Amino acid sequence: MITRPEPALKDISIKRLENIFLRKTLLNSSGTRWIPLNLSPEHPLRQAFSLSLFNKRPEAMESYWNEQYFQGITPPYVVASEEAMLRFVTSTPGAIGYILPCHLDARVQVVFKLATSTPVEQQCPKHDR
Repeated sequence: MITRPEPALKDISIKRLENIFLRKTLLNSSGTRWIPLNLSPEHPLRQAFSLSLFNKRPEAMESYWNEQYFQGITPPYVVASEEAMLRFVTSTPGAIGYILPCHLDARVQVVFKLATSTPVEQQCPKHDR
């Protein structure tokens, strides 16, 4: 899990992450609105993320979001790629997302490392490991 570098956001619990991505926690500790980001539902990293955080595949979350929609709550934004995720997070206060470890750089800070049951790290190019 990545955010823009902000000291107040260093440690986030898994329960808080779940609430951020379910849009139940709206503001971070500095008062900025959380902007959770997802990759497309078909992306292997999104699949691993959803299974790890919610114990459900993205498509299984549709009924939750359909219910929330009628209460005026929309799902997290979907970005096209990990690079798009990085760019959005680095340029947007409150944005939070996820990328493979091999794509981390100094523009972002890691606030939580999710354990996944699938080897998504195999998607990293060999020269980046």
